[in-house]
Amino acid sequence: MRDALLFAGCLGLLLVACGEKRNVRAAIPSPVVGSLPEVGVASWYGHPYHGRASASGEIYDMEQMTAAHRTLPFGTWVRVFNLDNDKTVDVRINDRGPFVDNRVIDLSHAAARAIGMIGPGLARVRLEIMATPAAVTSGFYAVQVGAFQVRANAERLRAEMEARYGSARMVLRSGEPPLWRVLVGQESTVDGADSLAARLRSEQDGKLSQAYVVRQESQDALASNRSL
Repeated sequence: MRDALLFAGCLGLLLVACGEKRNVRAAIPSPVVGSLPEVGVASWYGHPYHGRASASGEIYDMEQMTAAHRTLPFGTWVRVFNLDNDKTVDVRINDRGPFVDNRVIDLSHAAARAIGMIGPGLARVRLEIMATPAAVTSGFYAVQVGAFQVRANAERLRAEMEARYGSARMVLRSGEPPLWRVLVGQESTVDGADSLAARLRSEQDGKLSQAYVVRQESQDALASNRSL
């Protein structure tokens, strides 16, 4: 009799559990050991990029917890610490940027709001990688040496870099106005791209002092006019 009662009780609990509606959050991949941290300045972006394709191919939604980074693989989860107010937010990398020297990450509007930087526009932050995607899209690293609103100016720099270093191209970031980025090189590692960036800075007598490394997915090399 006792066993029957226990069985009935367990069955009842099972039925109740099955009938409950549960809110399930998407699982973040396992933490990565020994990654970053990176310290620098964060910015945020919204319009006119809201609703447009990001570098990953996703449609950018400024109210989602996402961000742009120059070199981290798409799908990487990053914890952002606002060093000015100790607030934190977790974001998923799905875009490339920021394309301004001395900045390390470009947050969505929602992420920027979460750490209290909408008003200031910029914030000192520390980045820590929480997880990386199981599969990483193949890509390479290049050095951005300039960005221009006027295509002709970008083309002149591209031609100069190509003549001297053998590999240079323009990549369009659409917007109002559009921005033509000039990239040099095609390195398989960040270290290789860092070495190229150092060479560019030293050989150009300070003209390229703001050159920095960016990651390019392999498909970007097939279309220089892709919106990043």
